[in-house]
Amino acid sequence: MTTPTLAVLVPLLPFLGSAAGLLLGRTAPGFVRPLAVLPTVAAFALAVLVAVRQGGGKAIDAATQLTPTGSVPIDLALHLDGFAALAAVLVGLVASCVQIYSTGYLRGDPRYPSYAALISLFTSAMLLVVYSGDLMVLLVGWEIMGICSYFLVGHYWETPEARAASLKAFLVTKLGDVPFLIGLFALAADAGTFRITGILGAVAAGGIDHPTLVALLLLAGVAGKSAQFPLHTWLPDAMAGPTPVSALIHAATMVAAGVYFVARLLPVFAASAAAMTVLAVMAAVTMVGSGLAALAQDDIKRVLAYSTIGQLGYMSGALAVGDRGAAVFHLLSHGAFKALLFLAAGVIIHAAGTNSLAAMSRMRGLTKRVPDAYWTMTVALLALAAIPPFAGFFSKEAVLVAAEHTALGDRDVAPAGAGWIVLVAGMVTALLTAAYATRLWLLAFRGRGAEAPGLHQAPDPARAGETPSRQPLVMNAVLWVLAVPSLAFGLTVGPIDDWFDGHALTPTVTTAVLGTGIALVGGLVTYATWRHTTAMAARFPLGAVAPHPQEEPAVSQAEVIAPDPADPGRLLLGPLHRHAAAGFHLDAVYSALFVRPVRAAASLVSFLDREVVETYVRGAGSGTNLLGWAVRRAQTGNVQTYLSALLAGSVVLAIAAVLVAAGA
Repeated sequence: MTTPTLAVLVPLLPFLGSAAGLLLGRTAPGFVRPLAVLPTVAAFALAVLVAVRQGGGKAIDAATQLTPTGSVPIDLALHLDGFAALAAVLVGLVASCVQIYSTGYLRGDPRYPSYAALISLFTSAMLLVVYSGDLMVLLVGWEIMGICSYFLVGHYWETPEARAASLKAFLVTKLGDVPFLIGLFALAADAGTFRITGILGAVAAGGIDHPTLVALLLLAGVAGKSAQFPLHTWLPDAMAGPTPVSALIHAATMVAAGVYFVARLLPVFAASAAAMTVLAVMAAVTMVGSGLAALAQDDIKRVLAYSTIGQLGYMSGALAVGDRGAAVFHLLSHGAFKALLFLAAGVIIHAAGTNSLAAMSRMRGLTKRVPDAYWTMTVALLALAAIPPFAGFFSKEAVLVAAEHTALGDRDVAPAGAGWIVLVAGMVTALLTAAYATRLWLLAFRGRGAEAPGLHQAPDPARAGETPSRQPLVMNAVLWVLAVPSLAFGLTVGPIDDWFDGHALTPTVTTAVLGTGIALVGGLVTYATWRHTTAMAARFPLGAVAPHPQEEPAVSQAEVIAPDPADPGRLLLGPLHRHAAAGFHLDAVYSALFVRPVRAAASLVSFLDREVVETYVRGAGSGTNLLGWAVRRAQTGNVQTYLSALLAGSVVLAIAAVLVAAGA
């Protein structure tokens, strides 16, 4: 079987599994789990085989025209280069782990069949984006992911938080998709094709007439899909969905699509120095702002969500300095350890019965309850903090090295100013990342106070009524599977350089020493602050742990758990803590600029419809009724009355004629 044929099967298998799962979910529930897991695992195996055959060498292209359009043709095209091959392996690995993990995590959930089918469809859409060689086909996968995210984030639609989060994710990403679609059409109009290879050829020949406009329009869609400033606010709220969904969205699908798209079409963006500078500034603000926000969050999943935003900022920064190899390398590395972080967080939440770090910090013995999650999350946090030899160190250093080369003028793909922006922001973010990673580890695993209560079910409604004595085996097994690439993937630097445009991704001494030193400083300062605040907090009684979600489901945890006085984030951020915890009030700004005016306009339209339009409608009906009443009253059947009325009318007409004649 040829490599293009195998590549077609990779997104097709999860799609067929999704369709079969939806059809058989009610009639044959015993087939739901096999249909969720087996097609995804098979797609992962085929993605590995495709990657082995592609081998990081020359790109493999295959295409067939879907239908004549009369203008720019649309082709069902594949473009298999090293980036596509490795990205598909990541998507298949994470999706397989999520599907296997979900069989234990969502045990007993009556909506599991639709959930599993949507996960498979989500996976299929992302694989279509990865392998697509035509922008219109890529757009199909791009939009399907947005629809799937709406349903998956709102899986627990009984809760207002989930409903609001799903709607917000859909609207914000669609807000970016409008200029994105315009940019795609403008790009195709200039290049004369939707084929990626044709577009890149047109760029090389100088055939793009408006590169800056096209690049900025496309960046709007990328900012929405990949949660970059200023369209990042949907991602932390999306944590209202099940934890496995968070792992899939953050590690391998949805948010990765925007970065991957820019990497595919990087020459289009590099043709405009202004666009590269805008991308660098967007990445820098995203990195630093998300790092500060993560340091102030209490919900463990929101900490990881802001972490994802920051790491995506690193990837965008690498693209802003013209190094798509470093960007995709960090995309792959981040996918492994971020999936591990979210799935381990799901185990911890399942054991502690709460998402709140303040509550976990008041529990002793949580580490003994979840040893697998403890050790694997420690590995993932070290990778996140870029401590050698973990995977995150090598990929993050690749980004910093690329920024250094651009800043010093060793590479001219992007302006030197963009290099300095990304380099400085990257160093600051390395400090913040180590700080919030250390804070999360300390608050989750070094709690004090009463012994941790028995294993609660997670706050997800799917686990209501279940009181297990230990975590399901499949949940813990998946953690160890993902721990391997989180630890060892960075060590493959060198042998796989050919997959990343053929240039070396090894760190330099300067960035390695500086970046690692900054990360160690951030971790050690946070630890010292925690020791100090713990000693101070020992003088005061500890607050009560939040009630179990079943006891008070209508009250959010943030409203019932007192802040932990030993939280080092409060002391490190000082007066900035309150603003960082609220995401620097960007949602409030959007509410004032967009939500309130739209609601006011809607109220005005409703008032005009009710008081003006309906008044005329009611008046027309009332006038007709009044005229009919008057006509009925005139029909008396008395001939003398009719003659009198006729005579009176004639007199009136005669007088009117005389008056008109006199006036003339």
